[in-house]
Amino acid sequence: MSDIESRLEFAKKIAFEAGRRTLDHFSPDIKVERKSDNSPVTIADRDAEQYLRKRIGEEFPDDAILGEEFGEQEGKSGYRWILDPIDGTKSFITGVPLYGTLIAVEQDNEPKIGVIELPALDRRIYAAIGSGAEWQEGYNAPKPARVSETTDLNDCVYLTSEVKTFHQRDAMDAHHELEEACWFGRTWGDCYAYFLVATGQAEIVVDPMMSLWDAAALLPVLVEAGGTFTDWRGRPTIHSGEGVATNGKVLSEVISITGRYGSRADR
Repeated sequence: MSDIESRLEFAKKIAFEAGRRTLDHFSPDIKVERKSDNSPVTIADRDAEQYLRKRIGEEFPDDAILGEEFGEQEGKSGYRWILDPIDGTKSFITGVPLYGTLIAVEQDNEPKIGVIELPALDRRIYAAIGSGAEWQEGYNAPKPARVSETTDLNDCVYLTSEVKTFHQRDAMDAHHELEEACWFGRTWGDCYAYFLVATGQAEIVVDPMMSLWDAAALLPVLVEAGGTFTDWRGRPTIHSGEGVATNGKVLSEVISITGRYGSRADR
């Protein structure tokens, strides 16, 4: 088993385990704190990330780790794990099951592995660059993950995580134009939206603002499912502070809209 294969198998295992731990706290009674940027955080976020860090440190002690809650831990192997213990904390704290645990692995600063675990739905999707993407529900056998074949924006499902971030980006017109051009739009956001694109149930996700730990797991999954993950100008990257996911067939039309607003990476 190669280094990438062994890390993918381990990432799948610990994403499932950490996701189960979040379910122990999935309750309307959970205490919510606000971070300096006003975003919510809970004991579940911290517990899941601490668990992931411990498990990675035991199995791959020379790998670096970056997580949303506990920052950067340096390594010397050339591999870096990027962790978002609960992607969609706002969903989590309001009892909405559309949240996930994200694990990515970079090799020499290039994203190689992505895992999206959806604990409350008991679904997951994972990929390593060059090896295809698979998704699984419960204990059923994994299935190949493939994007849809839709080629016309009029037939597309368009998703975003939070509409007000378009306003914060001075790009509300982009949201309105996409929603008008597509069949319909919804805010089934965060990693669940990208899961839907990678499994052919939606075609487009546009998010004006993302952190690295939000984006890192998405690119390998989307690319290996036959789709795209790019910045607003259409460049494949996890480092732009934004995201556009498509089934690949409508990328140019989506970028013709978002590209007018530039990329946060260029500012």
